[in-house]
Amino acid sequence: MPALPPLAGGAAGPAALRPLVDTVLTALEAGARDRGGPLPPGGPERVARDLADALGDVLPARGTGAEEALAALTRVVAAGSADPAEPYCLAHLHTPPLALAAAADLAASALNPSLDSWDQAPAASALEALVTRALAAELFPAGPAPDALVTTGGTESNQLALLLARERARPHPHPRAPTPRLVHGANAHHSLPHAAWLLGMPEPLEIPTPTGTLDPDALDRALAAEAGPVLVAATAGTTDAGLVDPLDAIADVCAHHRAELHVDAAYGGLLALSPRHRDRLAGLHRATTVTLDLHKLGWQPVAAGLLAVPDTTLLAPLAQQADYLNAADDTDAGLPDLLGRSLRTTRRPDVLKIAVTLRALGRDGLAELTDRVCATAHALAALLDAHPRFEVHAAPAISTVLFRPTGAGDDDLAALRRRLLTDGTAVLGRATAAGRRWLKATVLNPHTTTKDLEALVALLEGSTHR
Repeated sequence: MPALPPLAGGAAGPAALRPLVDTVLTALEAGARDRGGPLPPGGPERVARDLADALGDVLPARGTGAEEALAALTRVVAAGSADPAEPYCLAHLHTPPLALAAAADLAASALNPSLDSWDQAPAASALEALVTRALAAELFPAGPAPDALVTTGGTESNQLALLLARERARPHPHPRAPTPRLVHGANAHHSLPHAAWLLGMPEPLEIPTPTGTLDPDALDRALAAEAGPVLVAATAGTTDAGLVDPLDAIADVCAHHRAELHVDAAYGGLLALSPRHRDRLAGLHRATTVTLDLHKLGWQPVAAGLLAVPDTTLLAPLAQQADYLNAADDTDAGLPDLLGRSLRTTRRPDVLKIAVTLRALGRDGLAELTDRVCATAHALAALLDAHPRFEVHAAPAISTVLFRPTGAGDDDLAALRRRLLTDGTAVLGRATAAGRRWLKATVLNPHTTTKDLEALVALLEGSTHR
């Protein structure tokens, strides 16, 4: 009878994991060498072909063994990845995770707690309570009882924010109970109107944002015409350009019209830890809910989202009961009730990697990383702005640079971006601003150097004039 495959947990788990981790690390090195840059060359068809060739039979009659399977598939996936640790991988809010956070994620996977009941995650649930309250207190220092839920990212956080607003507007559900209307700028993340649709809320009102940010005067006029309850969504770090809405002025308008305010700070929320940049978030504490995403600024492996509130009682509508998870007598006896901490049931301890990062780097260390990527983005913008063959849309608001080759048309930009992707030489995003298409570089790698930036500009210059 063949031996059973070893488990990751228990007293014997570390001994079983140690050689497998070494296999993975060796394969990651080999895959990065195979790739040779930020992206595999050849485009989608070549990547898919290489992957299929390496994989072979998805479900073979006889397995190949742990070492071979780990080595083969880790290497081919690494070779076929867009690696955000490469300095020319700049398209998206896709951060290179810290090594210590990735190592903590291994511990979370090996222990495999599930945060839907205390008896599945005693220590992890206690850790989550401490970390979420501490982070929420950074955003709501005067809140009566700041708290936060751990989510899969900005999309889930925004959906939760709308769900909570809907339930607050109708504490006793009734067919005629009012449902708030979402009012947001055209610069808002697509997950917000999508969440309104999912939740059966009224058609959202989108306010044009010709300058890229939500104008308080335009918001004031829009709210004056609304008769029912309203949830205003502002943004601290837009996806396209990293712009921050004037939060304090928007909060004033919301207060005047008795509208609730949600701030999607998935990108810019961690600026709160930086003495140099936190003033950009002035007014954030006046929101009812705030989305934060530590797998952007925060340098965490996916997923590491949060939805923060100034008072934990605001989370009460999420409460639910299932005898096998939070029986009333268990709760009365003192076992923590975790079921209302998420829309999900089974839930991994993503808080562990966050807690390890906070402890290892501290407030100053995270602020330094944030300040560094912001400064690097400004350096890239300066290089491009000084170059006669490029123009820059505006100075970076956080760490995103929008630029384009001088004299190029929109179709030329799109073709250039795809050519760089196919060649595997650079990963740049695209955005529309001021009625024109721009290439987008989102700087999230704190290890990027001035030499990297100069080489990138030289590469772009050569690619533009091929």
